[in-house]
Amino acid sequence: MDHDEYTQDELLAKLTELGYDPRFQDYYRNCIPFHTYPAPGMLIAIGMVDYALELIEAKPGEKVFAVCETQKCAPDPLQIIAHCTIGNNRLKIVPIGRFAITMNRPTLGDSAEGVRVFMDPVKLAAWPTLEKWFANSPEFSKKTMAKALQDEILKSKRSILSVQKVKVPVKQKEKWRSAVCKTCGEAIPEYLIEGDHCAGCGSLRYYDLL
Repeated sequence: MDHDEYTQDELLAKLTELGYDPRFQDYYRNCIPFHTYPAPGMLIAIGMVDYALELIEAKPGEKVFAVCETQKCAPDPLQIIAHCTIGNNRLKIVPIGRFAITMNRPTLGDSAEGVRVFMDPVKLAAWPTLEKWFANSPEFSKKTMAKALQDEILKSKRSILSVQKVKVPVKQKEKWRSAVCKTCGEAIPEYLIEGDHCAGCGSLRYYDLL
């Protein structure tokens, strides 16, 4: 480790000191090992998911859908806490680069009302270390400021977040037919065919055969 930061047990102790309830502490216990370390963005995202679930009046375990606007850190608490994953088709990652998530309940319509929770740069002025880290400022040093950053994340709670009510389009599950790629001979859903071949042999090719 090239910087000094709190361990999981130390973070849990701090959560107790700051009055976080046991449910929130369980989020930390489950998310940190899954992510492999207590990354600042992941810790913030835990609070974002908790807040979004409260706003849509859903509990962990209920079927909900999520969109994550970054590939970094934030998708993991959505998977662990809200059970929204790429595999169950309840998590969509749109790599915009904004640290934000949107969550909504299921619907049979073509759109759903949800909430968008995001890190608000305007609200970071009260948290100087967090502000430097979020701006990727050269003034922030992992080696000397990691614990200060974790302290501010825990103490700031929801004060650094903003919320928007949103409407998101919903595509209902449809039946599909299988098609065979004429290049590789493998089967894929027909709607993914590009001309007469699959994307793996075209626009999404990522390997060469040895």
